[in-house]
Amino acid sequence: MDGLFPATGPLRRELYTKHLEFFRAGREHRERLFMAGNRRGKTVAGAYELTLHLTGLYPDWWEGRRFDGPIDAWAAGETSRTVRDIVQHELLGPSHAHGTGMIPAHTILRVTSSRGAADAVDSVYVKHVRGGVSSLGFKSYKEGCKNFQGTSKHVIWFDEEPSLEVYTEALMRTMKVPGTDEGGLMIVTFTPIQGYTDLVESFLGAGHE
Repeated sequence: MDGLFPATGPLRRELYTKHLEFFRAGREHRERLFMAGNRRGKTVAGAYELTLHLTGLYPDWWEGRRFDGPIDAWAAGETSRTVRDIVQHELLGPSHAHGTGMIPAHTILRVTSSRGAADAVDSVYVKHVRGGVSSLGFKSYKEGCKNFQGTSKHVIWFDEEPSLEVYTEALMRTMKVPGTDEGGLMIVTFTPIQGYTDLVESFLGAGHE
C-alpha cells in the first residue's frame, strides 16, 4: 500500500502535505473532515485510509490511527448510484473488474450484491493481515437516519456531505467498538457545494473532538 504515496517519483509524499496532515490527525481526533475543491484527492484519501484499516497493510511511514485487527466499517454516499459510481468504484474498481480499485484483489474474499442499483455492492469481506476478516458495508443517505442505525462500527467514511442528523446517527455507531477503548473513526470528505451548513459549522465553528 506504499505505492500511492511513495517517497520518490511524481506522486511522492512531500507533494501531498494536506493529505498526510489529514491522515496524521486520526491519531488524536476521532472525527475528521477533509473539505476542499473538486479533484483535490479527497475521495482517494478516504478510500486509501479505509483500505489500510480494512486490510491492516499500513505502510512504514503511516502516522495515523491503527487498528490491531479486523474491523467493521461503512462507506457512504448520497444515493445508491453515487455510492456505486464513486465510492464503490474507488474501493473495488468497475463492476466487471472488482479487485482493480484501492482494496488489493488478493485481500477480497467475498462480495455481495445490493438491490439498490444495478451492479451495486452491498458488502465486501476483506482478509486482514493479522488474521480474521474485515467487513465493509455500503450505505446511502437517501433513506435518512434509519439507514445508519445498527451495530458499532470501527470506521465510517462519508464521501459527499450528509445531513447533520444522518452524521450524528452514524457517529453513535462509533462511540464504543470492540478491541479498543478509543472508539471508532468518522472520516468525511466533500466539497462544500451546499455552503455553510450545520455539519460544516459543527466542524469549523464549534470544533469537534
